[in-house]
Amino acid sequence: MARIKLAYIGGGSTRGAGTMASFIHQGENFVGSEVVLIDLDEERLQIVQTIAQKMARARGLDITITATTDRRAGLQGCDAVLTSYRPGGFEARYLDESIPLKHGVIGQETQGPGGFFMALRTIHVMKDIIRDMEEVCPRARLFNYTNPINLVSEAVTHHSDIETYSFCEGPIIYNNHYARLAGVDPQKLDAVSIGLNHGSWSIRHLYEGQDFIPLLQAAYERMRNDKSVHHGTLRLMELACTMESLPSEYFQYYYFKDEILAELQQKPTTRAQDILAQVGDYWQHYREQAISDTPELDPQRSRGGIHELELAIDVMDAIYNDRKEVWYVNMPNRSALADFPSDLVVEMPGFVDQSGITPMAQGHLPRQVRGLVEMLGEYQALAAEAAWSGNRKQAIQALASNPLVLSTHKAEAIYDEMAHALRAYLPERLLK
Repeated sequence: MARIKLAYIGGGSTRGAGTMASFIHQGENFVGSEVVLIDLDEERLQIVQTIAQKMARARGLDITITATTDRRAGLQGCDAVLTSYRPGGFEARYLDESIPLKHGVIGQETQGPGGFFMALRTIHVMKDIIRDMEEVCPRARLFNYTNPINLVSEAVTHHSDIETYSFCEGPIIYNNHYARLAGVDPQKLDAVSIGLNHGSWSIRHLYEGQDFIPLLQAAYERMRNDKSVHHGTLRLMELACTMESLPSEYFQYYYFKDEILAELQQKPTTRAQDILAQVGDYWQHYREQAISDTPELDPQRSRGGIHELELAIDVMDAIYNDRKEVWYVNMPNRSALADFPSDLVVEMPGFVDQSGITPMAQGHLPRQVRGLVEMLGEYQALAAEAAWSGNRKQAIQALASNPLVLSTHKAEAIYDEMAHALRAYLPERLLK
């Protein structure tokens, strides 16, 4: 089994305990390894470290877990770096979500202006992380889970030779969800989705060898007038049935833009405020488990559940133990997807072995959905470049190209208000 040194940047976050639970769950695959938790908050680092140490001890695992607020020291000698952090916390996310709404634009964590400003903040931090990696652990691989993962990976892969992969369970979760909605066994659904992160569609969707879409269409007809079914679920089912392809749930913000904008404007709280109301309980639960001899995370009181970022752990296992498996990854296309530039970061299946991840060639996206994804791809490239090295003008150009904005006047007004509100987390060049 592989013996590695893993640095986890964001190890003191609300997802930290669940992520360590994922790693300990696969601990037999990493016997003798060391995990270095890196974050800004010493108290929370200590809580996550204690929980992880006790989990490892309870399973009799030889895994060392340390913690530090000194990122550069923590990166020394690492084989792998896992990143999942949120500059500005949920307070900044609240601004991402609320300010666009005042301008008649959807406010959301990874889409539209909210996702754009999260990318500006995240990439500003990632530049320093990459610089440290290049200097102290240049051979380490970067496993990124920081949103918006496609923009972050797009920026890094164009400006560094650090081997970079980004992950999201979306394609797995969404397709399994459609199978359950149709009342069939998700394990028997043979589906492949490609495109961009939070922007993929299925190009194969077979159930026991037959087209799955008629099964979903039949389920939609049965459920469409059922008031007990969430309207968001019905929207996605309708979209899949109309386009005859299984969509990422984030496409609802584009195909049902007006409805969702009105709902968000009428809702008394944003998603960030809803989460902030729970953060205290998360940490109370983690503190309780830290003093327990055998910590057990309650999925109802843990951010994201009890197993977090597990796709990255699966891929680490596949690489460092040479599993020769197929997993979804976000990385440069390398001509695997015919509809996108070779250097654009795309979401697709990749073959994973000790050499890393090799993109697996796929077909075209269905023509009826391709145009929007291509447009989002061009926005992704512009936004990543503006975040890495651009100025205010280039940032506004990128934001204006976002399909949820498509207005130079709105882009400039939203940009200036959000840049001012979030200026503590942005480089000076983006404020001029």
